[in-house]
Amino acid sequence: MRGGMRNAMPEQPADVRNKNFQEVALGYTKEMAVDEAQRCLNCPKPRCVGSCPVNIDIPKFIHEVAQENFAEAYKILKQKSTLPAVCGRVCPQENQCEGKCVLGIKGEPVAIGRLERFVADYAREHGLDNDVEAPAERKGKKVAVVGSGPSGLTCAGDLAKMGYDVTMYEALHAAGGVLMYGIPQFRLPKEIVQHEISALKKLGVKIVVDAVIGRTFTIKELMEEEGFSAVYVGTGAGLPHFMQIDGENLNGVYSANEFLTRVNLMKAYEFPNYATPVYVGKKAAIVGAGNVAMDAARTAKRLGAEQVYIVYRRSEEEMPARKEEIGHAKEEGIELRLLNNPVAILGDEKGWVNGLKCIKMELGEADASGRRSPVAIAGSEYVLDVDMVVMAIGQGPNPLIKQTTPDLEVNKRGNIVADEAGATSIPGVFAGGDIVTGAATVISAMGAGKKAAAAIDEYLSKQGESRRCCII
Repeated sequence: MRGGMRNAMPEQPADVRNKNFQEVALGYTKEMAVDEAQRCLNCPKPRCVGSCPVNIDIPKFIHEVAQENFAEAYKILKQKSTLPAVCGRVCPQENQCEGKCVLGIKGEPVAIGRLERFVADYAREHGLDNDVEAPAERKGKKVAVVGSGPSGLTCAGDLAKMGYDVTMYEALHAAGGVLMYGIPQFRLPKEIVQHEISALKKLGVKIVVDAVIGRTFTIKELMEEEGFSAVYVGTGAGLPHFMQIDGENLNGVYSANEFLTRVNLMKAYEFPNYATPVYVGKKAAIVGAGNVAMDAARTAKRLGAEQVYIVYRRSEEEMPARKEEIGHAKEEGIELRLLNNPVAILGDEKGWVNGLKCIKMELGEADASGRRSPVAIAGSEYVLDVDMVVMAIGQGPNPLIKQTTPDLEVNKRGNIVADEAGATSIPGVFAGGDIVTGAATVISAMGAGKKAAAAIDEYLSKQGESRRCCII
């Protein structure tokens, strides 16, 4: 057990990567991974496992890495995680498994996420992931999964392994949900997402794209006409929020959702090879400070914006984005305009953005979330010279499913109301991920999908038992 400092992640130089869409983090070498794994203390009561939403046996897979048994390490990961190559790249390990690592009390925690990524990448590159776990004996029942993001993918994979016939419906033209349209190529290459999804297809999961549930089929039609015994709704939170300030309808104003979808899923960064143009100004303001805001800012920079600002009404300490993402953005030349709040977007006579009017803020007392509330400083308004604005202040649930499923209970924010196992107000209909909790993390959505798969299996098993009782 060597302890000590953890291995740094090799990266592209900042002044090179901010001009391309290749992956920023280059991944551990085999030697680095083994060395890092040997730092693990293999605790008798590992706190890291309990803080993983899908309960990966972290010490066990790391032990196998330390012994250079990468195939076995991959098997351990896949027992609980449908998407290890994804989670190793985008999960906030610092707030979850790594945040509970004993080594982190007085030093640096084991780089669990980086090791997860290494193992998944090694398995893919060496063909170790070709053997797909055979499905259990067929149950003879159909389950529909609505939405193909991390929650839906996890639920579908677990149900397929249990022996259910699973069909997954995706509204857009490629499966993957937010993994495809929301997270940039330089953080999460799309070919890796599709490779992970290919494993589900080998399990027998059918994927139907360009299918908008609520239009193509309603939930009721899926159950009563299409023959599904249960439905899982994992449609995420894709409806963008705006500030409701003047000028949000000007040309050159995007929601982060639209901007990133055009660039990521529709490959606008390869225009004209792909027929999806995207307007990028010379000076761009990104309003917000979460991971989505960092993604939008770094994308705008790569697409040629000469100056990119993050405009946020609190200080850097309160920024919700991962520290790593904030650091990468600053290294790439993104300027933080902190303690500033937009009050209007200004435009020229042709309807194009030519300025962002802001007011300076100061921090007052803590609010309900524990963060200090921003307070406007009277008379401090000024105009930031920009010709593009991206609103990245959060998103909520699309109301379409609720509108076409009147018996489905939602809360005041429009999120579906579901219990701990994902059961909703309609028998046989389950839900999880961002559509229930609001925007959260990939791994928490996966955890919800895993719980719901177990609950759906229990629900359908009980249905079968009750029918057998009636026959007897």
